[in-house]
Amino acid sequence: MGGFSHPVLLVVSGLSGAGKTTVAQRLLAENESLKRVVTCTTRAPREGEADGVDYHFLSDDEFSRRLAADDFLEHAEVYGQRYGTLRLSVNELLAAGCDVLLVNDVQGAVTISETAAADSELGKALTTVFIEMGSLEELRQRLESRATDEPAVIEKRLATAEGEMARRDVFDHVVTSGTKE
Repeated sequence: MGGFSHPVLLVVSGLSGAGKTTVAQRLLAENESLKRVVTCTTRAPREGEADGVDYHFLSDDEFSRRLAADDFLEHAEVYGQRYGTLRLSVNELLAAGCDVLLVNDVQGAVTISETAAADSELGKALTTVFIEMGSLEELRQRLESRATDEPAVIEKRLATAEGEMARRDVFDHVVTSGTKE
């Protein structure tokens, strides 16, 4: 990412299905100094996902143990599963001078922003980006085309998206997702 006198903590967030993972993959491919922090989850791995690569897949008990030990920079329950970013993973990379990429849901990104407001080192490193869709109908089409969720789950994601869009103003940058040919 370069050009900064200190490492950058880039938090990419936004609507479920808006393309956060695709954006993250492109950023990582084009920026050698950018390192992605693998977050934790209690959900089961999806086909093709690997522990320690896509997520750290934790049992509910292990997640609770780490939560009690204050190991998480942020944590949240999303669609019935728990997710969290290990504080040590972020701090070690920043201390080593690496730019850090986190891909979070809106709730997690807002929590990180609140934490950074009270932590000067984290605060000067933090930049947040919200990825939105042009419309909820576009989001519906993208979620349906992925064919990874049942219709009821898609409806829940769309309802959540409305609330998340209302929080877009707390982010440093807002980007509308689109397809690049």
